Amino acid sequence: MSPTASLTPGGAAGGDAGGLPEAWQPSERELERRRVRRAMHRRSLAVATLTTVVVFGVLGAGLVSSPGWETFQEYFFDPDHARDSFPAIWAGFWLNVKMFLIAEPLILVLGLALALARQARAAWLTPLRLLAVLYTDLFRGIPTILLVVLLAFGVPALQLQGVTNDRFFWALVALVLSYGAYVAEVFRAGIESVHPSQLASAETLGLTRAQTMRHVVVPQAVRRVVPPLLNDFVSLQKDTALVSTVGIFDAVFAARDYGSYNFNDTPLVVVALFFVAITIPLARLTDHLQKRVAERERAGAR
Repeated sequence: MSPTASLTPGGAAGGDAGGLPEAWQPSERELERRRVRRAMHRRSLAVATLTTVVVFGVLGAGLVSSPGWETFQEYFFDPDHARDSFPAIWAGFWLNVKMFLIAEPLILVLGLALALARQARAAWLTPLRLLAVLYTDLFRGIPTILLVVLLAFGVPALQLQGVTNDRFFWALVALVLSYGAYVAEVFRAGIESVHPSQLASAETLGLTRAQTMRHVVVPQAVRRVVPPLLNDFVSLQKDTALVSTVGIFDAVFAARDYGSYNFNDTPLVVVALFFVAITIPLARLTDHLQKRVAERERAGAR
């Protein structure tokens, strides 16, 4: 019998009588580490919970005990006014959602086209590149609310033949023009983040500049910029409320209209809750995607 055969019962080294390997068991030191980690996690959770309760409790107590709390509550948190204004706000909010859903794909197309125009290297495309730079600088510099007012009131004032005077249309155009400039810069940052060696490799394989951008650069750039794009669209969803400044009957206009007749601004809080209900899921989705991108990059770096 060999020396190894006598190490375990049944004559099989590291196994049971049937020759199967024994299940791995953590050592006492590893078990102790696990106990310590669990204890530290429980302590951190308890401290976080306690501090959160204390901080928000103090803030809530300070708010409720303030001298003007009753007046504030009556003016902004009246349940009767919230219930009465809800139907009009609900109807107006769907206009905000419709505007967002129409504007989003248009902004994506416009932003990507501008980013690609700024990346053009052919000499004969120089005017297009300069126009893209001018567009981006101009519409990023004009406040969105000012652009909405200028287009929604200015274009109908020109009385152009064959051009619609619909304020919804021109407010939508203003949002697309404004956010198209921001999204173009996001796409451009994603395109420029692709390593130049990949462009050189594509050229070595015989791909043209257009084929390289289409098959190599743009797909990678789009994946990298999804989180910041979602951040822009969170802002876009909120900025659809700017159309109320030109008399479009959206959720904010409905709330202000109700408040003007009833001298109560509780509907504004209702509108805020509507927008929060939309933006918070988008924000959490953005955080999730950013975390996935960071984990993928860390995995690639190892």
